Amino acid sequence: MTPQTSKVAIVTGASGGIGAAVAERLARDGFTVVVNYAGNAAPAEALVAKIAAAGGRALTAQADVSNVDAVRRMFDSAETAFGGVDVLINTAGIMVLAPIADSDDALFDRVVAVNLKGTFNTLREAARRLRDGGRIVNFSSSVVGLLQPTYGVYAATKAAVEAMTSILAKELRGRTITVNAIAPGPTATRLFLDGKPQDVVERLAKLAPLERLGQPEDSAAAVAFLVGPDGAWINGQTLRANGGII
Repeated sequence: MTPQTSKVAIVTGASGGIGAAVAERLARDGFTVVVNYAGNAAPAEALVAKIAAAGGRALTAQADVSNVDAVRRMFDSAETAFGGVDVLINTAGIMVLAPIADSDDALFDRVVAVNLKGTFNTLREAARRLRDGGRIVNFSSSVVGLLQPTYGVYAATKAAVEAMTSILAKELRGRTITVNAIAPGPTATRLFLDGKPQDVVERLAKLAPLERLGQPEDSAAAVAFLVGPDGAWINGQTLRANGGII
């Protein structure tokens, strides 16, 4: 039986991968979910239909998170439809890899615009508009600890997200809003698997002591804990949900 809640959650980047798993899990836990997507509406609409078929409530919201006006409109539409927003989950992100020496301005600007500016845009809006007692969960990455070559720009954006997570948790004192981050390791999503030979995937799957890739549902379970009643005392933290890879 689905627990009943009147809480409303915005999940950015929710049309696929970890974001879709998070949206589906939160809907199953009784949250009303705003399924954000950047460009392709079809997967987001299919996810909303799937949630509705299972008895949940959801709607789509197109917004490029790097665009401040689009982010503001997304919060507006959630408030118009449901009366307010209680939870923000920032899963939207891109991964473009290159050695620092070979990273041109376009690569840097693109990754920073989505991963850092996009997260900043939604955090700023949430800090102003989230109802008291709410929850924010950002997505970092375990590459912040692994620090592998070619991940320089990507890891830098995620390290910045972790810093903002801890700072915003302190800035929201007095409103009973928690702010945390999840840092997955290698996870079987299109973002991770695209372009990697099978032998590389298999090698990465063996790095964690649990000897498998993470699944989107693993990250979704961590989100469900942080936004649920049992996560109320966790605040300002980054949880490395990575099977022990670091």
